[in-house]
Amino acid sequence: MTIETLPKLPPSEVDVLIVGGGPSGSYAASVLALEGISVTILEATKFPRYHIGESLLPSVRNYLRFIGAEEKVAMHGFTRKPGGAIRFNHNKQEAYTDFVAIGQKNSSWNVVRSEFDDLLLKHARSCGASVFEQTKATAVNFERDVGSEIKKPVSVSWALTLPVKGQAMKETSDTVIRGTTSFKYLIDTSGRAGLMSTKYLNNRHFNQALKNIAIWGYWENVGSYGIGTSREGAPYFEALLDESGWAWFIPINNGTTSIGFCRNEKMHRDEKELAATVPSGLSLPNIARSTTAIRYLTMLSLAPGIVKLITAQGSFVESTGVKSASDYSYSAPSYAGPGFRIAGDAGAFIDPFFSSGVHLAMTSALSAATSVCASIKGHCTEEEAAKWHTARFSTSYTRFQLVVLSAYKQLRAQDLNILSDVNEDNYDRAFAFLRPVIQGNAEMGVRLYERELQESLDFCVKLFSATAPESHTQLVADSKIAQELLDITAPVAAPQDLERALSVASRPETEGSEVYRNREATKMVLEKINARKVLNPEYSVNGFEAEAMNGYSIHLERGKLGLRRAYTIPSCD
Repeated sequence: MTIETLPKLPPSEVDVLIVGGGPSGSYAASVLALEGISVTILEATKFPRYHIGESLLPSVRNYLRFIGAEEKVAMHGFTRKPGGAIRFNHNKQEAYTDFVAIGQKNSSWNVVRSEFDDLLLKHARSCGASVFEQTKATAVNFERDVGSEIKKPVSVSWALTLPVKGQAMKETSDTVIRGTTSFKYLIDTSGRAGLMSTKYLNNRHFNQALKNIAIWGYWENVGSYGIGTSREGAPYFEALLDESGWAWFIPINNGTTSIGFCRNEKMHRDEKELAATVPSGLSLPNIARSTTAIRYLTMLSLAPGIVKLITAQGSFVESTGVKSASDYSYSAPSYAGPGFRIAGDAGAFIDPFFSSGVHLAMTSALSAATSVCASIKGHCTEEEAAKWHTARFSTSYTRFQLVVLSAYKQLRAQDLNILSDVNEDNYDRAFAFLRPVIQGNAEMGVRLYERELQESLDFCVKLFSATAPESHTQLVADSKIAQELLDITAPVAAPQDLERALSVASRPETEGSEVYRNREATKMVLEKINARKVLNPEYSVNGFEAEAMNGYSIHLERGKLGLRRAYTIPSCD
C-alpha cells in the first residue's frame, strides 16, 4: 500500500470555517471570499458525488449572477427548464407555470446534481475560498468568552482521508490525518446530517403533516412533456391516484429522466406485500427484486400521466437501481448563535414538491454570509446579526412551507392539521401582507388559528391553477385590467379588488356562456398572479434588500455586503 503525495492540509485558523461543500456551503464561501474574508470549506466526500434534487427554480439565476457563476452554469449544457406542469386532478387539465408569462424573464435548468454541485464548489475555489475534500468534521469544540456564561464554537476537529494508491479508500489509522482548525465564525452547511442542529443544539422539529418517503430511479429513451411546444423540457408532476402523494418526471442533461414518487410514509409502509407488476405497455425492468424495487414498479400504476410519458420505448437504467430516502420536512426555532450560522438542509428541509431546495440553500447561505459580514464590519452586534439570520432563514422557509402545504391539501383532498408545524412568529413575518386579505375587515387577533392557516393554504394553492400562458399574455395587453393586478411585484390584492376588476373587464353573463367562461379564465389568471406575489420577495436578490428583518435589511453591494438600518431604503435602480 502506498499513499500518494500528501495533500495540503486545512489551516490551523481561519476567519470563517464552512462545514459542507454542497450548494449552500459553496455559495456562502463564494460570497465571503469575494468580500475579501478568509474562508475554508471542509467537505467530507470527494466531488463530484451523487445527489438527488435535479430541478431548479428560476430564482437560482439571480443568486448565481451575484457571485458571478450564472454564465458558467448556463454554458455547462444543463437541460433547459421553461416552466413546470402539475396535474392535481386526473379528470382535469394540468396546471402549467411558464416562468416568462408569470413574470420571470429567464428559464431555469434541470441538472445532474453531481455536475452542478461540483461546478459550484470549483467556483468557490476560483473566488478565493480554500476547499478540502474528503475532510470530515468530527467535532465542534466550544469555549466561554471571558465574563460570559454562554459557550460558543471556536474550532472544529477534522479527519482527512488520504487517497491510497492501488486499493479502495479505507479509513484506517494509516490513511487518515487528523487535525483542528480554529475560526472566528462557523457556518454549518453539513446537509441533512445537521452537525450543529442534531449533535449540539438538539432543536430540529419535524413537520407532522409532511412525513414522507421518496423512491426514484432513472430511465432512458422516454418521451417528453410538451414535445414541439414552448413547454418542451419542462418537468411534469402529478398527484397519485390513491392520494398518498405525488410523482415526478424530470429530464436531465445526461440523457436520462428522473422518475420518482413522494408518498406519505404511513400509507406506504402500511401496504400489504405487492406483486411486481407494471402498467400494460411497459416492459418489466430486470432489477433486483427488493421490496423497494417492487413498490417502485407498482407505484407506476398510480401515475398514469407518467406512464404515458415513459412510452413503450422507455427503459429503466438498471445500473443506477432504485433509490429511496426518508423525506421528512423539518425546521428549527433558531439557525444562529454567537459565532455560528446554520444554512441549507443543515437547518431546514421542505418537501421537494416545489423544487425549492437549492433556492433555500442559496438564500440561507447569502443570509448567513451577510450576517457574518455585518458582524465583522461592525454594522450591528453579533447578537443582532445572528437573530437577523434566523429571522431571514425562517421567513423564506415558512413561505415555501405554506405553498407546499397548500399543494398537499389538494393532493390529499382534505384539510391538513398543520398548526403545530407552523411557527406563529415566522408566519407573521412571512405573511404579514396576506393576513388582512385573509381576514378581510375582521380585527386581526394575536393568535394564529388553524382556520387562518387553512385559508392561507387556499389562497396559496391558486399558484397552481391550470391557466394557459396565452391567457396571461392577453391580460397584460388588455387595458381594461389595472396593471397593478398583473404586476407580481405589487402588493397582494384583496378579493373585492379582483372582483371589481372583473366587473369592469366583462359584463355578467349566465353560467355556461362563452363570456362567463372567459370571465372565469380571467379570474383564474388574476388569482394565480395574486398568489404568485406571496413568493415574489424570494425570487430576486433585490427582494432581500427591500425586506427588513428585525430592523435591518441587506446592503447588497459587492465589496460592501452587510446590514444596514431598515430606515435606509435601498435604491431599486
